[in-house]
Amino acid sequence: MHQGRLPPHYAGLLCTWLFALSAPVLAVQVGDHWDLGGAVRMRVDDDSQRHIHKIGMDTVMLGASYASDSWIGAARYRFYGAEYPYQYVPHFGDIRFMEYAWIGYRFDPRHQVELGLNQVPFGLQPLYSSTFWETLGNIVGMEDIDMLGGKYRWDTHEWNVQAGYYVRQAWPGHGTGRGSTYSVVVTPADPGVAGGTRNVERDLFVGRVARKARFGEWKGEVGFSLLTSSLYNDDTRRYGRRNAYAVHYSAQKNGWATKLQYARQQMAPRNPHGEQTITVGGYDGTFNLATRGNFYTGDLSYTFVDSYLVGWVKDLTFYSSYSLYEKSNPAFRNSQRFILGTSFSLKPFSIYLEWLNGRNDPYIGGNSYTQSLAAGSINRWRNQLYMNIGYYF
Repeated sequence: MHQGRLPPHYAGLLCTWLFALSAPVLAVQVGDHWDLGGAVRMRVDDDSQRHIHKIGMDTVMLGASYASDSWIGAARYRFYGAEYPYQYVPHFGDIRFMEYAWIGYRFDPRHQVELGLNQVPFGLQPLYSSTFWETLGNIVGMEDIDMLGGKYRWDTHEWNVQAGYYVRQAWPGHGTGRGSTYSVVVTPADPGVAGGTRNVERDLFVGRVARKARFGEWKGEVGFSLLTSSLYNDDTRRYGRRNAYAVHYSAQKNGWATKLQYARQQMAPRNPHGEQTITVGGYDGTFNLATRGNFYTGDLSYTFVDSYLVGWVKDLTFYSSYSLYEKSNPAFRNSQRFILGTSFSLKPFSIYLEWLNGRNDPYIGGNSYTQSLAAGSINRWRNQLYMNIGYYF
């Protein structure tokens, strides 16, 4: 914990937040079509087993969006550094990367295309859970993945159809390693990753079909997704293959909401020493992933429609999320993630409080960062508390 005099950047952030209490909206509208905005976020990490008790800056995000009758577009850039878990760089902003940057055209209310760095439409959209930390799907290359390419979208009252072609991953950002993108994607390993590989993903084709569904009072959608791409290995100079498919279901009823998904992923990289693992990376890190496995996730949440404390607290949601990456190699230990949490709006602030539990999860509880999603590491549950407080403008 920080004690004594408040660091200068915290003082500046505190002043920004105090001003936010008296200024409900700071987003800048430029003309009739442009909006400029962003976010400032703090984070709290508490893990008694590892003696981690940290309060610090999480990220600053700057973005812009455009919308007219026909043309649409959006871009957002993120800044990190100097605070946990990026205390190894001296300055805030030493780690930075583009989240998305795309332009689109609406032919009519049903048909549109998007070109640039945009989200790959695979499985539940836009996210697989209600949590801040997302599911294991994010770090096995399925959830919240943005790549360079284009997609077509067709919407009707009953159907949503999306198809995309992505040439490659996002252009590199700035950091200390090779995993310098927002999304966790196939990436050449950093030197310290034991058994790391040197692959890149190219020519990704994806299709997603979803139809509205109703079961009693539950209203939502069911869908199917299919993905295939090439994996080029820099050592053998050969192309391998990645194939994946998913089925999903999401629905809502009287404040309750659920999300369910099953996916199968098979990668066959042409590594010089076998195909059982491949290196992926993002957020200034790289780690190994089992190339073949089944992914399961389930999320249940309840949102209160009322506001509380004279309108200060709104959108109060309680949720639980479980995800599993079941690896096909019997010698590998499966990876699991379980999250209990709550989120709500406190005037201009968005707050998430989560109890994180991970087993062979590279991001939770001190499991091996580089090997948890591959062969596995500490084969028992680890946990920590996490809070994120954001001001979005």
